[in-house]
Amino acid sequence: MAEFVERYINPFTDYGFKKLFGEEPNKDLLLDFLNVLLQEEQGEIIDLTYLKSEHLGTSELDRKAIFDLYCENERGEKFIVELQKTKQNFFKDRTIYYSTFPIREQAKRADWKGPAPRYELKAVYTIAILDFVFEEDKNEPAKFRYDVKLTDTETKQVFYDKLTFIYLEMPKFNKSVEELETRFDKWLYVLRNLNRLDKVPDKLRERVFEKLFETAEIAKFTPDQIRSYEDSLKYYRDLKNSLDTAKEEGREEGRLEGIEKEKLEVAKNAIEMGLSIDNIIKLTGLSREVIEQIKTSGEKP
Repeated sequence: MAEFVERYINPFTDYGFKKLFGEEPNKDLLLDFLNVLLQEEQGEIIDLTYLKSEHLGTSELDRKAIFDLYCENERGEKFIVELQKTKQNFFKDRTIYYSTFPIREQAKRADWKGPAPRYELKAVYTIAILDFVFEEDKNEPAKFRYDVKLTDTETKQVFYDKLTFIYLEMPKFNKSVEELETRFDKWLYVLRNLNRLDKVPDKLRERVFEKLFETAEIAKFTPDQIRSYEDSLKYYRDLKNSLDTAKEEGREEGRLEGIEKEKLEVAKNAIEMGLSIDNIIKLTGLSREVIEQIKTSGEKP
């Protein structure tokens, strides 16, 4: 069987994500995605301005804060868009930390001095597109979008609406192209499946998606762009392979541990039944020393 050759880039590679959403000619793609994502509470975003993704702060720690995408709309509201390929310890902490930078930037420029300071902030949105599922969310396979704000713990009412975190757990989104109902569905389907497709599905024959597919077509890349993408794709695949190997080793270790416990239990029962050590060795494959230890200690394994 012939190997499938990708026609379109993988959006979960660093290069693929920046190519689709981080370049000025494709700003309308990001604009459409954000408008669909935030339309209920944000209203329409008319324009976006890309800001420096490398954050130049006062400390070495600040300088290590690099956003995947950082932009501002015409109202001065800030948007951080993060793509996270693998599980990372304290990833939620990182998104909270990142949100402090646009807040501090506003504090530097705001008129917070004088007899009547105005401590007014513009809204900050942090959006995380995840190629994994948080451990605590595994029991909710149908819920893939999490909208987080500061709320009152008793009333569940929003206490402060200018700080928003949205987490999209993409592995949970499993709709087929026939099941797509909303524009938001279509965006998530494209992000999840772009590199698996060989043409634009009829259901996605809309201007914004046709432009996205055209932008993502690898055959239209220059040699330098192809090299950059292939490097990014290799990193992504190596990372995934390492994680898959670790998971498989963990499953195998757990399987072997389960088999070993089962053998010990069989040996304990066999001893209670009065079978000889030689027969128990044949029955379980355990060593004579282990069986004698169980027999003399009388402990349940």
